[in-house]
Amino acid sequence: MKKNASGGLVFSTDQGRMCPDCRQPLSECTCGEPQAPTGDGVVRVSRETKGRKGKGVTLITGIPLAGKELKDYAKTLKARCGTGGTVKEGVVEIQGDHRDLLVPLLMERGWTVKKAGG
Repeated sequence: MKKNASGGLVFSTDQGRMCPDCRQPLSECTCGEPQAPTGDGVVRVSRETKGRKGKGVTLITGIPLAGKELKDYAKTLKARCGTGGTVKEGVVEIQGDHRDLLVPLLMERGWTVKKAGG
């Protein structure tokens, strides 16, 4: 038989199945859960066209939400803008230039919001 590549504990009779990354029981494992970004506490709204053939998108970074909460909030922002978008690596991308509409919406949540870029 081949030994486990990480050399860690895979099963314990006391705890059951163990996570190979954090070596905690699977019921207590937190390494697979997305964490809220730890930044300076400022939500930045910017516009970008790089790599999109001239089409502009509005980028929102620094939102202190993670996982499903961030996706749900991005869905409400897209609905308010009336356009599409996505969430990639904690950054909300909304199609088009909607900075003037998004800044007051983000401030309603009590976050410090800044326009970034030109």
